[in-house]
Amino acid sequence: MFLHNKRLQYTVRVSEPNPGLANLLLEQFGGAQGELAAAARYFTQALAEEDPGRKDLLMDIATEELSHLEIVGSIIVMLNKGAKGQLAEGVQEEGELYRAINGAGNDSHITSILYGAGAPLVNSAGVPWTAAYVDSITEPTADFRSNIAAEARAKIVYERLMNVVDDPGIKDALGFLMTREIAHQLSFEKALHSIQPNFPQGKLPGMPEFSRTYFSMSNGEPNVRGPWNSDADFQYVENPQPAVDGGDGKATVELTEADAVTLTMMKERTKSDLTASPVTGADLGSGMAPGKDVN
Repeated sequence: MFLHNKRLQYTVRVSEPNPGLANLLLEQFGGAQGELAAAARYFTQALAEEDPGRKDLLMDIATEELSHLEIVGSIIVMLNKGAKGQLAEGVQEEGELYRAINGAGNDSHITSILYGAGAPLVNSAGVPWTAAYVDSITEPTADFRSNIAAEARAKIVYERLMNVVDDPGIKDALGFLMTREIAHQLSFEKALHSIQPNFPQGKLPGMPEFSRTYFSMSNGEPNVRGPWNSDADFQYVENPQPAVDGGDGKATVELTEADAVTLTMMKERTKSDLTASPVTGADLGSGMAPGKDVN
């Protein structure tokens, strides 16, 4: 059961309308790193979670993300308040109204013209929200790592938005939302490491002869060594050659005699004539077909 409180989780004060800024904030409303994507990600994980503690955690944060969606959406609508009335009533000359909704080159027509100055579920480029933003795989040791990364990406987007905002009330609200991303990361990190062991993800341990092998697959200088490929933690292979399993590196399949005969027939029917020199469409189009005078 969900209940809605008419007051926002955090007080928001917008100094003046700014349709261009409203458009930028859509990134955290209907974008890949936005609040709806986060809410959907954690809500669906919570439904499938068997551990009661993690289930509660995921549902709490999913619900809070919906609160954040409400904050961001409210800011967007308030920033569009001026354009909403002007567009609906046509109180300005066309040129003035055009300049007002376009601001300093921002594509604010996305919210102003297409969506009536509302808060649509699109990103700042007008791309509709999609469930493809939800990358859950229903394995907590994988999902919680993805959640940590998702909160980190959202924090960075909030930082970038704060860098282009000069309205102190909006910047304060964005600072709160950014800070909550940090708190969520900490909770997800604790939940992840309350599962022991949690690496490698899933149940199977992997093939021991390859789980700590580092293949240097990029030739040329510089050939940098660090903790990610150190000899202390990895068997470092300087020039890996196929096949690393000691086999012949070929792909083979066991066929029945009937399938082998049929496959041979197909290969004979479709084999290339290595002595042919066919005239192609490219030859005809370029005027270079044999026997044709190009002069």
